[in-house]
Amino acid sequence: MCRWFAYISATEPALLEDVLVVPAHSLAKQVHDHYLPYLEHYEPDEDKSATKREITERNRFFNADGFGVAWYTSTREEYGECEGSRPIACRLVRQPLTDPLFGSIAANTASTALFAHVRAASGSTAITEANCHPFQFGRYLFMHNGIVGGYTLIRRGMINAMSPDALKHIMGTTDSEHLAMLFFTYLARRVDVHGPQVFEVQHPLDDVKAALEEAITTVIRLQREALAEGGAGAPAFEPSSLNVAITDGSRLLAVRFRDHPTEHPPSLYISTTAGATLNRKYPGHPDADHPRNQAAAGKEEAEKAAHGKHVVIASEPTTYKKEEWELIRKNECIMVGEDMKVVREPVNVAF
Repeated sequence: MCRWFAYISATEPALLEDVLVVPAHSLAKQVHDHYLPYLEHYEPDEDKSATKREITERNRFFNADGFGVAWYTSTREEYGECEGSRPIACRLVRQPLTDPLFGSIAANTASTALFAHVRAASGSTAITEANCHPFQFGRYLFMHNGIVGGYTLIRRGMINAMSPDALKHIMGTTDSEHLAMLFFTYLARRVDVHGPQVFEVQHPLDDVKAALEEAITTVIRLQREALAEGGAGAPAFEPSSLNVAITDGSRLLAVRFRDHPTEHPPSLYISTTAGATLNRKYPGHPDADHPRNQAAAGKEEAEKAAHGKHVVIASEPTTYKKEEWELIRKNECIMVGEDMKVVREPVNVAF
């Protein structure tokens, strides 16, 4: 499956190089290496060998089919063109660690909100920049890890459920982008605003959650209809794994979901402390030889705790400090407000 990383803070920018390149297990290095603490402990089956097989199946694909990063900047706001920050997106079909464009951006760009994604293509979808995440609509970003079960059978139904604005926004061929535009369709219906401006306003996190749940419910309904049309002899298709992250630059929502009674989604972790480890301004950064890190080593303990409130959500921990990370439970929704308060709720979808 794909891998993704999300960072958000109200006050503390993260340097892209610090969070996506330098760490020993940064996202840019998760092409073929994986670090998956807690999975076997928190998600055991009666058959331990089955648990190990499922972990391997969900999490250990070779992620070499594209890379995307998007970060928020206040430039347009400073020119009086909008209120709040807006995202800049960079997508590549080359390996991030060897790409000079990404290297230059990462070394010189910091943001209080960023999404990044390494892709493992599913099925026969093309390896193109248009198919790389994150997907943008106005001030919003959307990224996905997993699979929409039976996508080729329900794709037309997903398109029929989309608004014209969402449909014409589709540039690629992936199940992820179609799920994103289905979500944006339902989010737009929750405010009395029409046209592209609907995604320039901030929606309450409860509305974001409800719109995503509506999109997932539509996918499940279309799957059932496709199976019914196939008759009793129709082969079943794989359930959907929908690890999704959505942000408007100041709030964040993420879900870890699979519509199966016993199988688990791909891994997903949360941290409210790893940001300091991933920031060279503070002691303990993985890049121990960096001059700034050397200087920071002599600071007082109080300064170690000076890192601003933040939340990191990632497919895999990007530090090897296990205590900094917590596994998000199956079918759980994480909502992070502008005050960086974390709210956990179940994903309210029947299957």
